[in-house]
Amino acid sequence: MAAGLGATALTACGNGVGSGGADRIDQRVDATRNFLFGRYPGTQTLAEKASGILFMPLITKAGLGVGGSYGQGALQVDGITVDYYQALQANIGLQIGAQQYSHALFFMTEEALREFRTSKGWSVGADAEYALNENGGNLSAETLTALAPVIAVVFGQAGLILGATLEGTKYNRIIP
Repeated sequence: MAAGLGATALTACGNGVGSGGADRIDQRVDATRNFLFGRYPGTQTLAEKASGILFMPLITKAGLGVGGSYGQGALQVDGITVDYYQALQANIGLQIGAQQYSHALFFMTEEALREFRTSKGWSVGADAEYALNENGGNLSAETLTALAPVIAVVFGQAGLILGATLEGTKYNRIIP
């Protein structure tokens, strides 16, 4: 219950995404996509192989014992936005601090994309492969396995909580 209250309180925090509707989300997704492909060119090759990509421009994560994260983004298929989503995570544990980051989920199979789009609330599971950019490291398609049905790329971390993870993050379709 405490985790739910913490997550609910976190959704009230303005992370700059939720106030402008679809146009605002689209602008942020475009900027995030351009940053990701420009900074890590190998992700462009990965995108060409993907059935769809969920771009989450800004996730705000905070915790003091009870924590959570929240953000909004868009699912693109062939470069066109087809749906909007929110990401919500709640957790309890030894934690203190705040962090913001971006991430993209590359759906590498039609089946994975279909499962995501038809679920009533999809969570990142064990079938996701993570590619993290740490200490200025280089992300490239060669370092990512194309065999995983979902590849999560976490980038642009800033803040005091180290090691952004998407485990337990639930994605729900929204109408902005």
